[in-house]
Amino acid sequence: MASPPPGCPAHGIGPGGLRRLYGPEAEDLGAVYEKLRAEHGPVAPALLHDDVPIWVVLGHSENLHMVRTPSQYCRDTRQWAALQDGTVKPDHPLMPHFAWQPICSHAEGDGHLRLRGAVNGAMSTIDHRGIRRYINRATQHLVNQFCEEGRAELVSQFAEHLPMVVMCEILGMPEEYNDQIVQAARDMPKGTETAIASNAYLMDVLMRLTARRRTEPKDDFTSHLINHPARLTDDEVGQHLRIILVAAYEATANLIANVLRVVLTDPRFRAQLSGGQMTVPEAVEQSLWDEPPFSTVLPYIAKQDTELGGQRIRKNDGLVLGIAPGNVDPRVRPDLNANMQGNRSHLAFGGGPHECPGQDIGRAIAEVGVDALLTRLPDVQLSCEEDELCWRASISNRHLVELPVKFAPKPQQDVMARPAHPMASQRPGNWPVSPPQPQSATPEPATPSTAPTPTPTPEPAGRPGVFRRLLRWWRGD
Repeated sequence: MASPPPGCPAHGIGPGGLRRLYGPEAEDLGAVYEKLRAEHGPVAPALLHDDVPIWVVLGHSENLHMVRTPSQYCRDTRQWAALQDGTVKPDHPLMPHFAWQPICSHAEGDGHLRLRGAVNGAMSTIDHRGIRRYINRATQHLVNQFCEEGRAELVSQFAEHLPMVVMCEILGMPEEYNDQIVQAARDMPKGTETAIASNAYLMDVLMRLTARRRTEPKDDFTSHLINHPARLTDDEVGQHLRIILVAAYEATANLIANVLRVVLTDPRFRAQLSGGQMTVPEAVEQSLWDEPPFSTVLPYIAKQDTELGGQRIRKNDGLVLGIAPGNVDPRVRPDLNANMQGNRSHLAFGGGPHECPGQDIGRAIAEVGVDALLTRLPDVQLSCEEDELCWRASISNRHLVELPVKFAPKPQQDVMARPAHPMASQRPGNWPVSPPQPQSATPEPATPSTAPTPTPTPEPAGRPGVFRRLLRWWRGD
């Protein structure tokens, strides 16, 4: 049989015989990564959209070395040769990932300390108890919308909405929570034809929020970011809000969907006779290993000629932080079916100076949300065969498309009421869920409007100070 011609897009091979990370042959990126690993080892050359050359870091230790060695690798995309020489065109579908922005994740040295300090300072004002109550209340509100039906699709009806309503509350814009902002935040990181338009919509919402809080500060994350002694400009504030909103939303939506899948399909979660049980937090960590919310982060840039994983990396080369392939590196996980209980050395939140600063807010949303949903629907079951589940993949992530479930119809519940936790013996499989959180008055989550609301809406009445001490909680103080 004749071999495909060089550069044939139908066979996933591009110029120089390099494998493409996009197109028909890259629909299963996990398989592409394993082919690259077999051919090149822990660091492999590949092609992004439009055949932009890139190094893919596949090894667990090589990824950690890259993110923890700022003297050799950075996130300042202005140093990337492919951007400097025009290989990456202005309309590249991944431009929202590539374009340099005045944000801490693209900064170095004193600039990084200034911007990261402002983000950390604003986060230190968040009250973890208040936000966990809000997560529970938002979960009750969402479950009320389908509990009487006895059936639901937990990706579109739950996982894609809970993180956005919570993040809109944290940022101080609950009135902006609607279907359009959910879809825009879902679309922007995917590299689709509409990604640039989605990015523009999100920036418009966030810059209007920034302008409002300049003149009318409140007790929310945005106001504290603006009023931090680092004195961020409006552009810096807006760009940080965008990265926080999109990264937290996308990561947490994927995490919730994958944790629910683990809960519904993994026999370790329901185990009774073997004596071993997987709690909701353990299901979260297992999911962070097996299906990290972001598959990759791109690009890192080599600041000098160097060597990584046996490959010669030239100054200004771009590299992909390979979270998903690094998590299945056979050198650290020779048995992918082994339980990773208690092991948090996955790459899901990166590492080094640019490690995700809000990783535990995602854990909190997933843990509290899944816990509260299981309490409301203790008999929930998958309504299809497990092998019928499917995922949609892009270079940035792989997410579950649908998670159809069935359960006995339940009445709606007062979202202000303390959740009624059934006895453990009443839960199918003796599901271990955490104890109820103490309740106090917090705002009722907004219901998403069916029509887009791109124009400003009136400010809500001032609400009590809800966010104070989350950063200390994140650090385990």
